[in-house]
Amino acid sequence: MNKAELRKKYKALRLELSEDKIEALSLEIANQLLQLPVWQKEFYHLFLSIAEQKEIDTENILHILQGKDKNVVLSKTNIKEHKLEHFLLTDSSVVKKNRWNIPEPEGGIPIAPSQIDVVFVPLLAFDEQGHRIGYGKGFYDNFLSECKAEVIKIGLSFFEAEPEFKEVFSTDIPLDYCVTPNKLYSFKN
Repeated sequence: MNKAELRKKYKALRLELSEDKIEALSLEIANQLLQLPVWQKEFYHLFLSIAEQKEIDTENILHILQGKDKNVVLSKTNIKEHKLEHFLLTDSSVVKKNRWNIPEPEGGIPIAPSQIDVVFVPLLAFDEQGHRIGYGKGFYDNFLSECKAEVIKIGLSFFEAEPEFKEVFSTDIPLDYCVTPNKLYSFKN
């Protein structure tokens, strides 16, 4: 299957999930994350879920990060420049849904991509080599290319890995880990 077919397949699979199933699987993913050796870092970039797209609910991950006194960074989409802008989540942060139903901070304390230590990466599908397929707009690949070389990239998926993607481009940035409800994948050499 090509990327377009895989996007269609995994969007359809997610749409079949009930709210209760999403909640249960999201909790299992958060619990699996605790096994990763990433909790000594300082700045963690987290995406907030698009409920209408039946994405993984990242609220449990947010609670883990806050419970560990970590700095949580959220993004705002800059459509004109085709990039993400990053802000520190604080008690005074205002988060609202944009026109695509993406919960985003309205502003706040800016954080440079080079400051971020760990990025939780949204995806539709991934393969056994750590390549991911997102929505196809390139926002995360652009963002990850701005991060420091040692940033830890963790994909979150309801579903297990595909064997291999045929279409991989030089601009595609592979994951270091991917976490599913039942398995931790490590792509680090």
